[in-house]
Amino acid sequence: VDLSHLSPEERWRVEHARMHAKHRGHEAMHAEMVLILIATLVVAQLLLVQWKQRHPRSYNMVTLFQMWVVPLYFTLKLYWWRFLVIWVLFSAVTAFVTFRATRKPLVQTTPRLVYKWFLLIYKISYATGIVGYMAVMFTLFGLNLLFRIKPEDAMDFGISLLFYGLYYGVLERDFAEMCADYMASTIG
Repeated sequence: VDLSHLSPEERWRVEHARMHAKHRGHEAMHAEMVLILIATLVVAQLLLVQWKQRHPRSYNMVTLFQMWVVPLYFTLKLYWWRFLVIWVLFSAVTAFVTFRATRKPLVQTTPRLVYKWFLLIYKISYATGIVGYMAVMFTLFGLNLLFRIKPEDAMDFGISLLFYGLYYGVLERDFAEMCADYMASTIG
């Protein structure tokens, strides 16, 4: 069919019909793909639950390690320097505290050091999360306009703070639990 003598609207209709003819029957393939995806997610979830129930220590260590290291890859790939600096500082101090908590014999001041560090991180991450949540809510209610802040900037700020609070809060909780287990087994 020669499309040159057709109007742009008719040409578009012919091309659209060709595209539908070319992709006829793909609906079944897409449905299969969705079913495979759902089945894979269900099986993976069941396997993760079984792993957590049968081997909780290895599960906690692997998930903690992944949660700690995987964001580093994206940070370096996407040049998120602020996150990288905070991550390096957090990791350095937490590594020192964890090192002290896993030594045998346990130094007398170590439990206090562990408690103070993780309590500080808990308070900071909690406050950061609250401020981020408030920034998001204030943006949704339009209060950012009172300060002439663009909604995109206010929402980015709020979501970033919310992420920092949640990420470091969960990471801190898992490290604190690990350190407490080591110290409890050392003390007896």
